[in-house]
Amino acid sequence: MELQLHTINQDSPTGQIALSDEIFGRDFNEPLIHQVVTAYMAGARSGTKAQKTRAQVRGGGAKPWRQKGTGRARAGTSRSPIWRGGGRAFAASPRNYEQKINRKMYRGAVRSILSQLVREERLVAIDDFVVEQPKTKLVLQALSRLNLDHVLIVCSELSENLFLAARNIPCVGMVEVGAIDPAILVAYDKVIVTRQALSDLEELLK
Repeated sequence: MELQLHTINQDSPTGQIALSDEIFGRDFNEPLIHQVVTAYMAGARSGTKAQKTRAQVRGGGAKPWRQKGTGRARAGTSRSPIWRGGGRAFAASPRNYEQKINRKMYRGAVRSILSQLVREERLVAIDDFVVEQPKTKLVLQALSRLNLDHVLIVCSELSENLFLAARNIPCVGMVEVGAIDPAILVAYDKVIVTRQALSDLEELLK
């Protein structure tokens, strides 16, 4: 499989780059992608929410008032769930939202996503993405030449200039090959991948 290779320094493409069919020629496996993306996003949840039950709330040991004769409803504790300051009836406790996904499934989902991006012409290969200064306008000009706006930039290694220049641009994401994940791949309209990043991806997903 071949992919058109672009450059950010001129408007015309610079040729073709060969892609591995093993990585970029897979069928679209929607159930697998859905399961892996859902598991990844679930694993990112902190799960630290905690509330107290009536047994854990401080106080409430004495009966607020006598059982009969006051004209008020019966009450045995001031820490009842229906009282202000009382415990929760079904209190939330810390939990782990992590779902088990093995390595074979994870890599298979990433291969399937990349293959679909190629088929839909949403994967843009460039020779390199270098900005001389940490200026946002330089990144915007480069993206304008490629007619891209809602885009993820995948590099083998993010330079400081590129990071500083692109971090405040809405709808533009950046990630190194080693930190790539299924959720970020499906979050953008287009994905820019450098020549070296494509090589690293093929090595990583073998």
